[in-house]
Amino acid sequence: MTHQHTLGGSFQLEGKGLHTGKYIHLRALPAEEGHGIRICRTDLPDKPVLPALVKYATQSDRCTTLREGDFSVCTIEHMMAALAMMGVDNCLIELDGPEAPILDGSARPYVDKILEVGLVEQEAEAKLFVVPRKIEVCDEESGARLILLPDDTFAVDVLISYDSPILSHQFASYEWGDDFAEEIAPARTFVFVREVQALVANNLIKGGDLDNALVIYDRELTQTELDKLSDELGVDHSDASKLGYISHRPLAYPNEPARHKLLDVLGDLALAGCRIRGRVIATKPGHTINGKLCRKLLEVIEGEDKQAPTYDPEAKPLLDTQAIMKILPHRYPMLLVDRIIEMNGGKAVGLKNYSIGDPFFVGHFPQEPIVPGVLLVESIAQIAGILVLHMVDEPGPHSTYLARIESARFRQKVTPGDTIIFRVEALSPARHGFARVRGVGYIGDQIVCEAEVVAKVVPNQEGEK
Repeated sequence: MTHQHTLGGSFQLEGKGLHTGKYIHLRALPAEEGHGIRICRTDLPDKPVLPALVKYATQSDRCTTLREGDFSVCTIEHMMAALAMMGVDNCLIELDGPEAPILDGSARPYVDKILEVGLVEQEAEAKLFVVPRKIEVCDEESGARLILLPDDTFAVDVLISYDSPILSHQFASYEWGDDFAEEIAPARTFVFVREVQALVANNLIKGGDLDNALVIYDRELTQTELDKLSDELGVDHSDASKLGYISHRPLAYPNEPARHKLLDVLGDLALAGCRIRGRVIATKPGHTINGKLCRKLLEVIEGEDKQAPTYDPEAKPLLDTQAIMKILPHRYPMLLVDRIIEMNGGKAVGLKNYSIGDPFFVGHFPQEPIVPGVLLVESIAQIAGILVLHMVDEPGPHSTYLARIESARFRQKVTPGDTIIFRVEALSPARHGFARVRGVGYIGDQIVCEAEVVAKVVPNQEGEK
């Protein structure tokens, strides 16, 4: 079980905004479990707060923006990548301006501050989404394509391609467990000189300079043109005949642009509001298409809660009957769960097979065998018990007892030969020995029963098994 984390203390950063040029102060503060990442504009009346979620996001090729009503804040992608990849689930970000400071153009300043204050583990389990199937978005005009595939870890592979003699093709990859702080976070944003000319003309990069961006000079200008652009940016003149990277610092990596694009993918996917187990294959990514993938991912996440879980009978279960009996005290004929096939992020999926040999069919009913509704609820309760015990961190063995049944509904008959797949979700962490859980049972794609139950978690007495 992976727990939620928050910051071990507050930290501050300050600097220019890339697009507005305004000097902005940022303050990051710890937050309670379940808070998520939220951003507060302290310079606006009433200091409005907005969750950092894709439902509020608008993306352009230049940055990611959160917007609702009069509230907007942009250039949050580097900050979001740092928080997500350093394991911060809950945090309040205060800003006194309309964008996050660009700092050195990377996520490294955020990472350094997070390492400085550390993390605090919280009681609640971190929300994890396991990618169930291929999710794909593309832009035929640009050739951009992002694919999210099932995997046993979180990983991102990025390929960038430009019509440029300096930056043509580059590849970068990241897998959970790699050193994000050293391998990805320091990668700086980059821009082509030809793009800078248009951005300057439209007054869009007031805070850009050679301290916070790599400038790629790949198409020769006249010396007069380059000098004029340098003056507008407030940087030293350079030889117009020498193509290459223009920066106050050397490249952090030979493939620094590709690593920065990977950083942007991480930051934009963080707006899904959960941890992800899956592999992203990104060809020519950018904020716009990154946002499309995140929105499609969110549709799948929300849809999974409404769709029947998938079950592969040939796949090895997470827990078989023998493993279940080591957790639950129930035995035949009252062990009413045969397999646990999935358990993560406060959710569990289990199944029960029914046969005419089950003893309750003798009396319920002889002429029309039907599974008693109370036993369907008991199956939910037993899977809930396994899930809740999985979430308990106190030392020593525990047992769960059904304390309350709420909102039970039975939608269709369950008969011999049926297999029910139950999805059970913890609605709250176990507090003071109680946990609220919701379960839904499916036969095929049809819901047959649902109920909310409250489980009481009790430490076993010494010698009790």
